[in-house]
Order: sequence, then C-alpha cells, then structure tokens
Amino acid sequence: MKTKFSLTTATALVIANMVGTGVFTSLGFQVVGLSSGFALMFLWALGGLAALAGALTYSEAAVLYPRCGGEYHYLTKMYHREVGFLAGWISLVVGFAAPVAVSSMALGKYMGGALSLPKALPGSFSFLKTQTLIALAVVAVLTGIHALNKKIGAKFQNAITIFNVLFVLSIVVLGLVLGKSTSLSFGLSRAAAHDIFSPAFWTSMFFVSFAYSGWNAAAYVAGEIDRPSRNLPISLITGTLFVIGLYLFLNFVFLYTVPIAQIKGQVEVGLIFATNVFGPTAGRIMGGIISFLLLASASAMIIAGPRINKVLGEDYYIFRWMGRSSRRDTPAIAIVFQGLLSCLYIITSSFEQVMVFIGFTLSLFTFMTVLGVMIVRRKHPELPRPYKTLGYPVVPIFFLLFSLFLLGYGILYRTKESLFGIGITLVGLLVYAIDKKVRPKDFKPLGDGAPCPD
Repeated sequence: MKTKFSLTTATALVIANMVGTGVFTSLGFQVVGLSSGFALMFLWALGGLAALAGALTYSEAAVLYPRCGGEYHYLTKMYHREVGFLAGWISLVVGFAAPVAVSSMALGKYMGGALSLPKALPGSFSFLKTQTLIALAVVAVLTGIHALNKKIGAKFQNAITIFNVLFVLSIVVLGLVLGKSTSLSFGLSRAAAHDIFSPAFWTSMFFVSFAYSGWNAAAYVAGEIDRPSRNLPISLITGTLFVIGLYLFLNFVFLYTVPIAQIKGQVEVGLIFATNVFGPTAGRIMGGIISFLLLASASAMIIAGPRINKVLGEDYYIFRWMGRSSRRDTPAIAIVFQGLLSCLYIITSSFEQVMVFIGFTLSLFTFMTVLGVMIVRRKHPELPRPYKTLGYPVVPIFFLLFSLFLLGYGILYRTKESLFGIGITLVGLLVYAIDKKVRPKDFKPLGDGAPCPD
C-alpha cells in the first residue's frame, strides 16, 4: 500500500514552501526603490491577496484533476498537451530547482554571518566561497533524505515547519516588545501614494510574489494526498491565509525596528534585525536559527518539484528515466536530478536575478491555470466539482488582472530576466518536438494526458 501525505503534511508543504527565503531576504531589495512604510506594507498585503485568490481558484483545479503534476497536469487537461508540456518543462528546469538554490544560497549567507565564517576558504582554495559550499551541502543532504524515504521525509518536513512557524511568531512578539521604533511612518500620505504608483512598487512585487510562491504547493502532490477532494482545498487555503498574516506581522516588525538604510540592498534582513534588537551575540545566534529555518523552505520544494518531473517521465518518452519510483515509493531519480540542477544554479547564478526570473516565469503559468479554470467552467459545466472557487468569478478575475499587471511591468522594467524566462519557455517547444520525433509508436503514457473534450 502506498504511503499517502496527510492533511497536516499537505498544509506543512504549503506553509514551508512560502515561509523562508523570500520573507527573510527580499525586503532589502524592496526598500531600494520604496521608502514609505504604508507602501511597503500594502505591497505585502496586495501580494497576499493575490496568493489567496490563486489558492482559492487552484483548489477547484486540484480537486477536478487530482493527479500529481500541478500546472503541467492542469494545462494538459484544460488546453492541450503542448501547453501542459511547457508548464512541466518550466517546473523541471526552473520552477523548483532555482528556488531550492535561492533558499540554500540565503541559508549560506545567514550561516556565514551568524558564525562569522570567512567569505572563502584559505590558501589555494580561496576561489571557493564558504556560502556556496554551505548551499551545496544543504542541497545534497536534503536530496538524500527525500530520495531515500518518504515517511522520514514527511516527518522531517512536519517537524521543521512547526519549529519554523513557532520561531517566526516569537520573532514578531520579541521584536514588538524589545525593539525600538525607527519612526518610519505607516500612514497613508502623498509619499506613500507616489510609491504605490511608481514602477519600483511593481518591480518590487516580483520579490513579494517569490516570497508567496508555494501557495499552490499541495497541488503538486495531489495524487499522493489522502482524501484529496477534502484535504487539498483545506491545505491550500488555510496554509495561505496563515502565511499572509505571518508575513504582514513579520515585515511590520522588521520595518518598525530596523532603519531602512541598514537593510537597503542586503540579503540578510533577519540577521540585521536580530542584531539590532538583541545585540551582536544574540543576533548571531538568531541568525543561525534563521538559517536553519530556511531548510524548511528548501526541503518542501525538494518534496514537491520531483513529483512533476516524475509525471513528465511517465507521459513523455524523452524523460522516461524520471518516471520510475524507488522501492520506498519515492521518485528518487527525479529528486536527484532536481538536486543537480539546484547545484548548477548555486554555482552560476546571482541571487537577485534568480528571484525576479522565477517570479516572472512562474506567473505565466499560474495565470494560464486560473484562466483555464474559468474556461473549463464555461465549456464543461457538467463536470462534477466537489469544490467550487469561493467568490467566483471575482476572485479569479482579480488574480488574472494582478498577474497581467505584474507581467507587463516585468517586461518593461526587468526586461533581461523576463526575456530570459520567455526564451527558456520557448526552448520547451523544441524539446517537445524532439520527444515527438523520437517517441516509439508503442510508447504509452501512464497518464491519460488528454485535454478535456471540446
């Protein structure tokens, strides 16, 4: 009998995918262009509403098509195999491997700062950065845990997620009690309005979008969740609501206690906060704990991502080597492959560019999925829907408008990263054509792979 993920693990996946790298690192990039406390808090609130709208709509898609694969599976069913393949391709090369790399890179920075480690190894190995080595080690260890045993991986995920949440809550409380106000204004003012309508606000939304990414995490393991028609919507919606509240409180505390000038352009926002509030020694200890918290984020993505890669392997000949499960019922080959990709990103990519690139690229396919829910509703009202999107059609329309605005600003103001994302997506069409050409006639996908009937 196959091991199923419980409601607790599914919800932990959502929370752990969201709480981590983005909220502990991205504020430093946001304050480069924004200086109003109101605008910065509104930025996180608006991003949270968009994530909630996405979770509410995805719940309908996840219950309607309860198979592992996320956007790959949904877009295949809603549109066409080529469209679904492109979503799977992006998940394979970018969607999870790159965020795992970013989480591990952030962990390396936090741990290096907390332990006052040298930036590079001494002597002949000075070309090796300490934070890079830490990041690579993290990916290797977590990949091994989740590739070897699903039960151990699930227990590990639940434990570090609970610790993560309790620690973040304690940061909020202690920051409010012990922190000193920076006198930053959180009221609506002319300066706040100027920030909200500036290009910097919407380019900063890419960092917020990255921080909230993971609201759809449980959808990627839908086929391995116990009682998916009940547990999937609960995990997606409750996990997202919880994280929105957590993010708003945490960012308020950061802005309330740390001068903007200190965190501008910095990755280790949590470490700077801890040093300001608790002093250098206690701050380093807190920074070390925060680095441990980032394990939860990386671990959750190492659980979710390979499930999509495995489904690709089941349905496409060129990726058939990823479609096998181990004796312990884990997609071990897919997990190891994603780990290797993450290591490649760690070695070759810059932190900020990867965050924007991820935010833009993934927004393309979440947009298409939410639009697909509306299309299927209109074309196939007869399909059974154990769950229907709350607030339909206002909720999905809000998400679509938000995503369009974000994508438009990305092309205008972060052109390099956006075009790179589009280019990587188009390469998927070439890979699809190659698969079609080399696929034997007797090769049959394990999934039905067919879109809904016209």
